[in-house]
Amino acid sequence: MKAKIYSTKICPYCVRAKMLLEKREIDYVEYKVDEDHTKYEEMLKLSNGRQSVPQIFIGEKHIGGYDDLVDLDMEGGLDNDDE
Repeated sequence: MKAKIYSTKICPYCVRAKMLLEKREIDYVEYKVDEDHTKYEEMLKLSNGRQSVPQIFIGEKHIGGYDDLVDLDMEGGLDNDDE
């Protein structure tokens, strides 16, 4: 599993999302949308206009924000057994 997380420098939910991904041993790439406007535009396009951070993707699937990631984890969706 490979994840992408769109975040900002000061975002406690972004930090929590990264901690959860690390705990589940899921590799991720982080894009700081407050430092790179092109990544902000990319995030808007991929997330159907959602402006809040974090915006998280696993593979090509849009997960949503931190709460959505936690919900997915509670359902067993972040189990990394298949790798």
